[in-house]
Amino acid sequence: MKVGDLIHKGTFIVAEIGKNFIQTEEERPVSEYLENAKALVRAAKDAGADAVKFQTHNVEDEQLDIEVVSPHFKGSDRYSWVTRNTNATPLNEFWRPLKVYCDELGIIFHSTPMSRGAAKKLNELGVELWKVGSGDLLDFVILDYLASTKKPVIISSGMSTIEELDKTIDFLKQRDAQVVLLHCVSKYPCPPGHLNLGTIDFLKKRYNIPVGFSDHSVGVDSAFAAVALGAKVIEKHFSFSRDLWGADHKVSMTPDELRSLVSGIRELERSPEKKNEYLGKEIVKAGMGSGGKVLQEDEAVFRPYFRKSLVAGQDISAGAMVVADMLYAMRPQAYAGGLPSEEYENVLGKKARRLIKKYEPITWEVIT
Repeated sequence: MKVGDLIHKGTFIVAEIGKNFIQTEEERPVSEYLENAKALVRAAKDAGADAVKFQTHNVEDEQLDIEVVSPHFKGSDRYSWVTRNTNATPLNEFWRPLKVYCDELGIIFHSTPMSRGAAKKLNELGVELWKVGSGDLLDFVILDYLASTKKPVIISSGMSTIEELDKTIDFLKQRDAQVVLLHCVSKYPCPPGHLNLGTIDFLKKRYNIPVGFSDHSVGVDSAFAAVALGAKVIEKHFSFSRDLWGADHKVSMTPDELRSLVSGIRELERSPEKKNEYLGKEIVKAGMGSGGKVLQEDEAVFRPYFRKSLVAGQDISAGAMVVADMLYAMRPQAYAGGLPSEEYENVLGKKARRLIKKYEPITWEVIT
């Protein structure tokens, strides 16, 4: 699949199911999670979405066993939550049948791999494209792997500075990756006035690649405005109810709301007058922002929890040359102690000064 295949028929509309198949605080059987996921896929298809997106976890190379709780979800510490998601979605009992179900319905299946290990699981399924979440924008371990597959990479730009975004886009372009960049503000939910929709045009001009919008606001006005501004991809969280238990239900669209979103976007695509009408709405004008890429204070609080550090992915013998498979990029960066994950290229080819044990932080003191 090429990027052009995604957007040649108009706006590519993604129902972000994520982990919304988990709906109760108590753990449930994998079979129940699968049925929940299938029901959400069916509802997204019926509403007219082009694709559904999930989130795939592999706790071994994603989350260190350090007790931290993210500001956006107080229901669980991160290690327990990632472990639960890993165990809830085994490859053969969950992801394979879910991918088959999506194929049968005629809706594109893809998922955000939260680590290289998760990406390798998804690649076994034959996914056609990748989505990278804002927290992994600087995870060059996973980006290197995704680029090597030659499949399109859709990447969100939340909680980042323009300098970081420049670095990531350059990293991917050097590898001839097909990239779609999503403007995103990492607030849950995001007030419409904080969306900085003018960033969409700024990103299009700066990088000369397709740009979309990952929308964490409640409602449809901001997504319609993004399409009017030229967004080629719209991604919205999707659930049966905002009252269910879990991290993302509260910022999700319901099936009726998704249906309204899809029909409204298709109408906008046919009517330039409608585009001007939405851009003239007060709620939209209030959310246009400065037109540049801004890291907001409310976004920055997530960076220590979701950014990653380099650690040893296996025992590395003294004198051994460091290669890609020896490295993991793991959360939470604030407590991991290793070099930031964007130092990946600078670490490759170095030699271990001494034995480096698995999960030990990779620092300049242990390599030469």
